[in-house]
Amino acid sequence: MERASHKSFRPFLILWTGEWISSIGSGLTAFALSVYVYQMTGTATSVALVTLCAFLPSILLGPIGGVLADRFDRRLLMMAGDLFSAVGLVFILVAMLLGDPPLWQICVGVAFSSIFVSLLDPAYKATITDLLTEEQFAKASGLVQLAASSKYLLSPVIAGILLSLFDIKVVLLIDIFTFLVTFLTILAVKRTLGSTLQVKEPSSFVKELKEGWSVLTSTKGVLSLTFILTMVTFYIGFLQTLFTPMLLPLTDSGTLGTVMSVSAIGMLVGSLIIGIFSMKSNYIQLLGIGLGVAGWFYAAVGLTTNIYFIAGAAFLFFAAIPFINTSADVMIRSNIPNEAQGRAWGIIGILSQLGYVAAYTLAGVLADRIFNPMLREGGFLVTTVGRLIGIGEGRGIGLLFIVCGLLIVVLAFLIPSIKSITSLEKP
Repeated sequence: MERASHKSFRPFLILWTGEWISSIGSGLTAFALSVYVYQMTGTATSVALVTLCAFLPSILLGPIGGVLADRFDRRLLMMAGDLFSAVGLVFILVAMLLGDPPLWQICVGVAFSSIFVSLLDPAYKATITDLLTEEQFAKASGLVQLAASSKYLLSPVIAGILLSLFDIKVVLLIDIFTFLVTFLTILAVKRTLGSTLQVKEPSSFVKELKEGWSVLTSTKGVLSLTFILTMVTFYIGFLQTLFTPMLLPLTDSGTLGTVMSVSAIGMLVGSLIIGIFSMKSNYIQLLGIGLGVAGWFYAAVGLTTNIYFIAGAAFLFFAAIPFINTSADVMIRSNIPNEAQGRAWGIIGILSQLGYVAAYTLAGVLADRIFNPMLREGGFLVTTVGRLIGIGEGRGIGLLFIVCGLLIVVLAFLIPSIKSITSLEKP
């Protein structure tokens, strides 16, 4: 209790501000590079390759970052990860200053940056536990999700304006500058808090990874919640991948961009509500309701061809996501020893993010070879399901969304009956 009484929300807000700015900067680069690569190559495959290079290293190396977060000073790791991530962007910038870089150089730059992001995320999440009391976890989780959603809500708009006025080099420079701002905020928190970890005797990475896995498996509810998070990312990955091919047959790219922005605002609103109204109990109920609401509105996205209805349903789906993440985050964080937080979050990160990998792998095959053919002219569901949700290009994706949404609703009803999860909520 004495240790908790000395904790203040102010150092967290300083750290969070830096990460929020960095998140916007990362979103600027992601948007600008996707536009640049597509204009350079004219292929979606090239854009997907760059995205893959930016996505996989940080996920695969997340557990190692978690081990390091428990072995060394977490603030130092964040500072090192921040600086070396910027080196990857500097490499791309220099390559562009020297001419038109080949695709492989861009892939090398984003992959190098992503490798060091794997240092940042587990250390950042573990540092939140260092800085706050359990009563502050839910509020902090809402703010963390608010910062993460900014890259989807704010960054595309800002990057679009910047690219209309300048070239991509200016965007990269701005992102590199945000790394400097983040570095300074981490330094400020480090000076305030100091090192909270004692020096550990050297041990192997494999041993510490096994210890992190043991932490998860020793509390079955934590592993079960991690599986829930994996399912959530799986369904979000479907929506991210197939939202555009479902809507483009119905509207133009400008309207598509507006609908996607409205959807992102939903996550922003949900995160703000959690950040403003501190939630300190009933996390099981919050998780079940969040999953139920998300599932119904996920299904609603596929029900119709009305753009306004789709935008509203997508908004409400994404508004429910922060409630799911916060309830799971608090219950997991409260049931893992502080000295094992880094290792545990590293493994939780890779397991939950595997949902995206699975979704990106399956989405195209399911849409093009199974669901879309069923609701095209001559498809065997045209005279039945087609009468309800419409037929034509993209309506099979709508049916896939309905199926996914209903599966999420089933999951919501199962939550209260999973004893390993209900046992995690402390009275």
